[in-house]
Amino acid sequence: MIRPDTAAQIARLLTEGGDARITLNPETGLNRYLASPRPREMTTYASSTANDISPEAFAHLGERLDALAPRGEIDGAGYEVALDALRDRIRSAYGIGADCAIAFAPSGTDLEYVALAAVAGKAANGIHNLLLGADEIGSGCAHSAGGLHFAKETALDVATEPGTPVAGLGPVSLSQFPVRDDHGIANDSAMIAMEMRATIARAIARGEHPLVHIVHGSKTGLILPAIDDIDALRRRFGADVSFVVDACQARITGEAIAAYLRRGIIVLLTGSKFMGGPPFSGFALIPADMTAGAAPVAEGFTRIFRRAEWPEGWAGRDALPASPNLGLLMRLEAAIFELERFQALPIPRVVRVIDAFQAATGQLQSRICAQALGSRFGGAMPPQWHPIEMRTLVTLDLSCCLTRPSFDDAVAIQGGLLERGIRLGQPVRCIRMGTSGDTAQWAGTLRLGLSMPQIVRMDGLDDEALAGAFAGDMTRIGDALIAVMLGSRRSQRLSA
Repeated sequence: MIRPDTAAQIARLLTEGGDARITLNPETGLNRYLASPRPREMTTYASSTANDISPEAFAHLGERLDALAPRGEIDGAGYEVALDALRDRIRSAYGIGADCAIAFAPSGTDLEYVALAAVAGKAANGIHNLLLGADEIGSGCAHSAGGLHFAKETALDVATEPGTPVAGLGPVSLSQFPVRDDHGIANDSAMIAMEMRATIARAIARGEHPLVHIVHGSKTGLILPAIDDIDALRRRFGADVSFVVDACQARITGEAIAAYLRRGIIVLLTGSKFMGGPPFSGFALIPADMTAGAAPVAEGFTRIFRRAEWPEGWAGRDALPASPNLGLLMRLEAAIFELERFQALPIPRVVRVIDAFQAATGQLQSRICAQALGSRFGGAMPPQWHPIEMRTLVTLDLSCCLTRPSFDDAVAIQGGLLERGIRLGQPVRCIRMGTSGDTAQWAGTLRLGLSMPQIVRMDGLDDEALAGAFAGDMTRIGDALIAVMLGSRRSQRLSA
């Protein structure tokens, strides 16, 4: 049992060392993602957005706090030792080599800077970043992928101006590629790769180094481009192009991570989505040969990163401040605790839980007349052929429901569900309903996502209890959705 003072200290630390998104609303005790730094009794399928910390992870932090930070404090040297231990645990959990370098950051948005740093100086006229699916990855990534500040403050509590360049990164230009069309249909991998090929060629002709984004698990579960199309780009352009995988949802297997790393591709992950850790912890897996000849860290990184968070041996690393970020360390500790528990499960047992989840969400879709938004891996494949990790996420298209909620309606619905003790993932703008003037109107969506701790917990149930647990949750969600949507429609009629 954690002492009340220790529990309060942990909850406080979990909200420190990030930007404003992690700050708690004093009235609700929740952050911007409606997540709590303490465990809560709720019906929760919100891992596509952010998690409350699990009771098991919270208890683990209670046991680890004194070892990580005696007397509640840690110095720069202790911070480096602790992060190095986490690096070893991450490599072991995913089964990747000891030569893989690892950088840490509070969020996936910050991790974009790591990818830029890895390719800085490779061409005379800077970097051209090919950003795929900006509407289905972190909302600030278009800024950070362009080498710009994205928030009003950094994790070092340094004030910044969103949209201004990070000093020393050099010129960074940006092209964006959507992953879905206006009807919410996933774009074809070959078509995306063809458009990228032309953009890469133009960037090289301008004396820029192209950095191609791969999405492995968008907000709605897409993996694009397919690995065959990536390999074709690698063969065509060789060392003149680099690649980074946005796998920040962490819906990715160790085998897939290893396949990317073998190809010299950086992999970005966060511990706050599928991994089930509290919001704001991220890490980049960097192939060893990319760190040896990398340019020195940019001057502006001294306002963003701490020394221990950057891989040892990287030129200019010593210019980064040696101060610790105990909040980030605690969040990472919780996330890697969840990763290790999940990775210990044999795949057939994981599949059993996911199959039961899929069956239950299918029944929910039928009941509320919603449709599951299609996801795919490379070319079109039936759902049972999806990579197993993508089947932990279901995006509900509400546009065919009786009330035909818009995106804004879905935001209100999510809030209404929260009042009833239910947390689902945030709506995503991925299906266009039309336009109003110059403004696109988007259909309402909601996402149901399993997390690693949920799968570990459900694994302890027999088949009958497992099906019953999911069925009970989906019944409660369906009852609440119907009540909230009908209540919203009634309010609209009265206001009209």
